[in-house]
Amino acid sequence: MSAPATWRFVHVNDHHLGTRRSYRYRPAMTARWEAIKRQMIALGPELLLVGGDLTRDGDTHEFEYQNAREDLDGLPFPSFVIPGNMDVGNKHTDREGPGADRSDIALNMTSARLSRFASWFGPIQWSFLHREVRFTGFYAAVAGSGLREEERFWRFMSRLPELPPARHHVAMMHYWPWIDAPDEPNWDITQREEYHPWYFGLDQPHRGRLLDALQAAGVTVLLCGHVHTGRPAERVGAMRVYETPAAGNTAQMTTRWPDVETRQGCQLCEVGAEEITVRFIPADDQSPETGGWGPGGHPRLSERDYSLAQELPPLAPDPWLTDETESER
Repeated sequence: MSAPATWRFVHVNDHHLGTRRSYRYRPAMTARWEAIKRQMIALGPELLLVGGDLTRDGDTHEFEYQNAREDLDGLPFPSFVIPGNMDVGNKHTDREGPGADRSDIALNMTSARLSRFASWFGPIQWSFLHREVRFTGFYAAVAGSGLREEERFWRFMSRLPELPPARHHVAMMHYWPWIDAPDEPNWDITQREEYHPWYFGLDQPHRGRLLDALQAAGVTVLLCGHVHTGRPAERVGAMRVYETPAAGNTAQMTTRWPDVETRQGCQLCEVGAEEITVRFIPADDQSPETGGWGPGGHPRLSERDYSLAQELPPLAPDPWLTDETESER
């Protein structure tokens, strides 16, 4: 039997699967994600790309890795995963933002957390061929961190052009490479009006180096999450960049651009001989935010009240974490 003329894969990000054992929980995110899983199964894809933030607080509770791993293992197709900042920690900074409810320095990712994530989901960067398509995933926020993973990341990116060629090349990352334009200046974390652009995008010179590496590797489709808000595809040379909606969490920065998608859903990607088409499929359950508890954002460990948990036993932060040593994650 000849292969079909086209075939499908799907992409999701930011479903933030939490747990009722935690100090916070939003049932609406779980309801949306459950609907999206049912819809993806009905679409019949050959594989799933997961662009990070599988967990609500995986950077604090290893239990959430197990929970998310078991959730993906229940799907009838394989999944290929990269971390997000809520899974392993944020891009690095040595300055604090304007909010008093968190420590941005303490939220920096660490090698220990990246390694624990990899123990559940596989390498944090990977590339493979499937039916004449190369798929590549990575956590670009290691750039500028000074961690051992940064050197490995750039070595990995430099070797992509040497891999066997494919008809198409799809890459996936969590952070947006830029917020408004590829040539925008770096944002200042200490300025309140610039905090969110800093938080969601990559800084120079790493942004430019990454875009050069992706183009050298012949990437034609780049999928990005993190902001939870979708925008029309943008082009950098021959590469189409998709900033995609979330698969569970609420859209952010929705008034910054004129044309945005704020619903939760997944990206259906259909592979043809000449092009990969990417189409957003909204969840058929856009559950309202009711019945949740606990704070949003990045509260300090000392401000998390686990007595709010509605399922026992309640979680606790992983044993080595404290407000003073959280940056050692």
